[in-house]
Amino acid sequence: MDKVKIALQYIMPKHLLSRLVGKLAAAEMGSVTTAAINWFIKQYKIDMSEAAQSEATAYRTFNDFFTRALKPGMRPLCEDNDYIVHPVDGAVSQLGPIKEGRIFQAKGHDYSSLALLGDQADDAKRFEGGDFATIYLAPKDYHRIHMPIKGTLSKMTYVPGELFSVNPLTAENVPGLFARNERVVAIFETEIGPMAMVLVGATIVASIETVWAGTVTPPTGKKVFTWDYPTEGPNALTLEKGAEMGRFKLGSTVVMLFAKDALDEFADGVEPKSVTRMGQAFAKIED
Repeated sequence: MDKVKIALQYIMPKHLLSRLVGKLAAAEMGSVTTAAINWFIKQYKIDMSEAAQSEATAYRTFNDFFTRALKPGMRPLCEDNDYIVHPVDGAVSQLGPIKEGRIFQAKGHDYSSLALLGDQADDAKRFEGGDFATIYLAPKDYHRIHMPIKGTLSKMTYVPGELFSVNPLTAENVPGLFARNERVVAIFETEIGPMAMVLVGATIVASIETVWAGTVTPPTGKKVFTWDYPTEGPNALTLEKGAEMGRFKLGSTVVMLFAKDALDEFADGVEPKSVTRMGQAFAKIED
């Protein structure tokens, strides 16, 4: 059955299906929307007591529900300034060193950081010998993405690609998954050097948004696009540790890249398959 699930992903019209679901998720359909939200809450056992608006009827669209805000104080930030924090609720897929420009995906699979970053060679060089972490967001998770550390935006890259699922089964069976799927790469300048936040699209993901550019995709493109941003002066965009930087509509994966010697060690309990909660300690900064 697993082989069938993977095979179907290669042949089904993933972009068409995802965009269709995206239009439905963005539609205001009254009681139909409420019924869909209630089904989703029950199906995925979502704890709505954490949400700023806990009733399904409070959301005009399914997207509004999926990108729901949490109540103030639900995700307190780690107060230790020696640590960066988890950017999302989810589960660690993999993490560790970037070895000879390669990132570990799953047993038997790795991919290049150059491909992940949209073949931007100058960007890839900045992360040679550094560290990576891949975090998977399940449907039940909170889907706003936050800053692990204070950073100033320097570049954004849109990379076209496939829309395979990014669940653990697919990660174990589709080579180069995160460097094949459509994605948005945001590079920030931080006190520990450059940091890349790669927002990876997936099947049924209707939209990837950032707080500075709004919806980056859709529409989907066929070419790599880049935007450079000033890191100094009145137009520089600096986001504080824990600040929201983007959103997924209908779930996906975040891949973080850090420069060589930026991180000392990952926090206790941070390992593959461990659950993450935004704001908790993720990794200690190198002294």
